[in-house]
Amino acid sequence: MSTAAETLGIQNIGQISIIVKDVERATAFYRDVLGLSLLFTVPGMAFFDCGGVRLMLGTASSPEYDHPSSIFYFRVPDIQAGYQRLIKHGVDIVAPPRLIAPMPAHDLWMTAFRDGEGNIHQLMSEVPRTAHA
Repeated sequence: MSTAAETLGIQNIGQISIIVKDVERATAFYRDVLGLSLLFTVPGMAFFDCGGVRLMLGTASSPEYDHPSSIFYFRVPDIQAGYQRLIKHGVDIVAPPRLIAPMPAHDLWMTAFRDGEGNIHQLMSEVPRTAHA
């Protein structure tokens, strides 16, 4: 078993970057539609708090970085309420809420959507199973 001294000592993810074409438009989406807390902006970048992980929006610094982002799975307590919020804001829905996997203690639900930049992300919710289910 490796100890922290023998490895890099990674504790968690500190920041994730999403490449965008229009920082203003992307900032409005992540702040106003997804409801993330805007930490600060600098020219060409915006930084949000996402449950203790910093999310950076910015343009590509060079051509090799100019591509869609990875898929982010944003955990929400109520998948249906999250889906309705996306619909209310006219978000492009890729897949409506659907059961992904029934687990022993909960059911995993997801709904896929595109941000204003065309990146696909998901809302995910682990819905507890009731005692009588």
